Amino acid sequence: MKSWQIALGVILLLSSTLVYGLQIVIFQNQHDTFFYLLQDLAFVPIQVLLITLLLNHLLGLREKKVLLNKMNMLIGLFFSEVGTDLLKSCFEFDNGAKNLKKILLVDSSWDDNKFRITIKAIKQHSFTIDESRSDLNKLQKQLQKQRSFLMGLLANPNLLEHDDFTDLMWAVFHLAEELDFREDFMELPNADYAHLGKDISRAYGLLVREWLVYMSYLRKYYPYLFSLAVRNNPFNDNRSIIIPDNK
Repeated sequence: MKSWQIALGVILLLSSTLVYGLQIVIFQNQHDTFFYLLQDLAFVPIQVLLITLLLNHLLGLREKKVLLNKMNMLIGLFFSEVGTDLLKSCFEFDNGAKNLKKILLVDSSWDDNKFRITIKAIKQHSFTIDESRSDLNKLQKQLQKQRSFLMGLLANPNLLEHDDFTDLMWAVFHLAEELDFREDFMELPNADYAHLGKDISRAYGLLVREWLVYMSYLRKYYPYLFSLAVRNNPFNDNRSIIIPDNK
């Protein structure tokens, strides 16, 4: 407890004692003074219940909602600047890309239950990464280009409250570092290729899951942003931002 809080508590207690003392001196009625004092003290536990528990709970819910909005703004910024393009790049290494597309074609018909089922399926999905399917050098340069942006996000204290997204950020940073330490991807040992494949798989799986969670959040709270995200779905080969007349 801070010194000013202790001083304020002492001042308040002395003020209360002074007021009760004046009441006794002025009205010469100790019986009524102590009666109402005890009556006030009897109400203190109820005040603690109402203020400390209920009010703090309501304030906590409000703060949690504000924090959730801030975190999702940062997550949205991440997917706008890095995440969506990184999903596309990781997707190129995925041997099971065709099957994954079928379950990630998010559209306006999706509801909470559909998102919940799909997120559960993604958590159990085994991503089969083949590091030879695409260009590791291209992925390396892509992550190098976004390093400063990612560092800025990781330094934001609001994201410390979001464990899943923090895990995603660490996985992406680890992948970036693994790629940075290799100057040439042409003649690596098979074991090293397999290691890089696991790093891509880890970041990719977390990316897909967080993307689905974020899409679910947008659908519920920001339909107009959800509409744009659906039209820019990285898993839709026919994606187009343009809205045709028949839509």
